[in-house]
Amino acid sequence: MSEQKNGHSRRDFLLRTITLAPAMAVGSTAVGALALSPMANAAEANAPAGPQKARDYQPSWFTAEEFAFITAAVARLIPSDERGPGALEAGVPEFIDRQMNTPYATGSNWYMQGPFNPDLPKELGYQLPLVPQQIYRLGLAEADAYSKAQHGNVFAGLSGEQQDKLLQAMESGKAEFKQLPSNTFFAFLLQNTREGFFSDPVHGGNQGMVGWKLIGFPGARADFMDWVERGERYPFPSVSIRGERA
Repeated sequence: MSEQKNGHSRRDFLLRTITLAPAMAVGSTAVGALALSPMANAAEANAPAGPQKARDYQPSWFTAEEFAFITAAVARLIPSDERGPGALEAGVPEFIDRQMNTPYATGSNWYMQGPFNPDLPKELGYQLPLVPQQIYRLGLAEADAYSKAQHGNVFAGLSGEQQDKLLQAMESGKAEFKQLPSNTFFAFLLQNTREGFFSDPVHGGNQGMVGWKLIGFPGARADFMDWVERGERYPFPSVSIRGERA
């Protein structure tokens, strides 16, 4: 969560983690040696996207206070920089809110009968009796309470540096939450932020296909396999499920 991770910017760290598809977020030390894919390297040649602002959106599941936290947090997790817009400009808060009204958020396709043993190694899978809706509702309340205890204000009202330090404390599990582990809440937030930044725009995030432009991903094109092994920049614009072009 620091501006530099092992000598790289947050954007570089993001590019090094997108090739992984974990059920939960992975620690930063686990991916320090990963090399960028040819498409990601080729994306460096892309001109940065112009100024972008996410479309206006009113949350349907999060409260205004909860949505303020989500908005502030994703802006720190994937910030905008000289290479293009970040999670906030890509509409990731909208993506996460819309996900809260899906079967994923209610755990309808999860096995939730127990037994639950949160002390087991994380390699054995998720071990809490909480579905994503509950993790967010409890975690957001706990995070703002922790923020008030540390700095006298809710997370969204803090400076960027203070927000980074609190996110670091959650990521490491050092932030003391009463109802769930802080690193579990952070892992869901980080994973959903990544998903929102790289999802098809039909789901609310990746507006303007800025995530795909960053890594040189063709999107929902019928066939681009001829270019996968070339190590060259893909020459055609990304295409969304709806047929929109970047």
